Amino acid sequence: MAHITIVGGGLAGLAAAIAAAELGAPVTLHESHSTLGGRARSTKSPYVTNDGTHVFFVNGEPWQWLLGRGLAGPFVRLTSQEVMRMRFRRRGKLRGSLPAGYLRMTLLGRRRVPPHELSFRDWATPLFGEQAVRDSVGFLGPVLYDADPARLSAAFVFERLLRVGTPKYPLPTRYVIGGWGAVVDRMADRARELGVRVETGSRITELPEDGPVVVATSLDAARTLLGDPGLRWESGASVLLDVAMTPSKKDGNVTFDMDEGGFVGHYSDHDPTLAPAGEDLWQGQMPLRAGESKAAALDRLRSLYDLTAPGWRERTTWQRDYVSRGRTGALDLPGRTWRDRPAVDRGEGVFLAGDSVAAPGILAEVSLHSGRTAAARAVEALSRSRARVREFG
Repeated sequence: MAHITIVGGGLAGLAAAIAAAELGAPVTLHESHSTLGGRARSTKSPYVTNDGTHVFFVNGEPWQWLLGRGLAGPFVRLTSQEVMRMRFRRRGKLRGSLPAGYLRMTLLGRRRVPPHELSFRDWATPLFGEQAVRDSVGFLGPVLYDADPARLSAAFVFERLLRVGTPKYPLPTRYVIGGWGAVVDRMADRARELGVRVETGSRITELPEDGPVVVATSLDAARTLLGDPGLRWESGASVLLDVAMTPSKKDGNVTFDMDEGGFVGHYSDHDPTLAPAGEDLWQGQMPLRAGESKAAALDRLRSLYDLTAPGWRERTTWQRDYVSRGRTGALDLPGRTWRDRPAVDRGEGVFLAGDSVAAPGILAEVSLHSGRTAAARAVEALSRSRARVREFG
């Protein structure tokens, strides 16, 4: 019997599997790795870190989709005390408040409608000043995994700045207890409950011909599988440093580096399950500059750790560092919008999903939205195919 095949078991693939199964379609999901999750995987206990400094945003529809199905699970938001302890590195020093130019941009200037044809630098500098632009893109560095967000489309950057960086309480960020791997496990359980056949360690090298196919992989993998050299889009690159350390009363909790574009966060502060008792788990990120080595970017990130958690090097009990390159979601250059990215519908019953395809949202929202869109269109294609069989069979 014809059915829907999904290639890739990350957020996009799992969302597609759930959405298609909810519409009554038979679904098989193939994941080449031994575990599901893709970029949403978390490391195993005792140190549970995400593949990057991930959060969900409650001011987006995909979060409501997760909540409505019980897939988000237990989660927390930063308390007012935690928000008050946030620090912002600016001109080499940690400060407890946001600069005036940044506040004018995000609070008084939020009604402005930026064009997508201009870069954020060219649009925002005459309106808000050069320093405000530097501060805002420094704040957005860890959100976009990019060292120079000011070069990107003004509409693209400003939407993210207002959604993520508007200074109001409560903040839109939510941290799921147990890491993103816990969300992946719930999504996988839901898919299986709906009858989805989930096969791990199953690498697909040729497109199946027994029904619609949703390719929910990175663009690099999709380009190879589909033989389509045009499946490319701009993405960011960052070095990441995860650290477990013994606690100190001198430690901060969250620091945004407006000078360098980096970020350091004390993740076990709001989720103690991420580290063994008596240890704190931190995650840090620093976007890689053009031509910069991993070692140089790590040095910059370690200096941010020095400011945020003085003496952390001597207190470290575990750490890992890695580079996330081309795996951090779509970045829209001037003159482009999300609609210009690789289309979900590739024709002939093939559909694309992931964080760099033509779907709205920021970061993981693009994966969840495109997965559900691809599923709906795949189910329509399956229904049309069955109707033809009934008509001519």
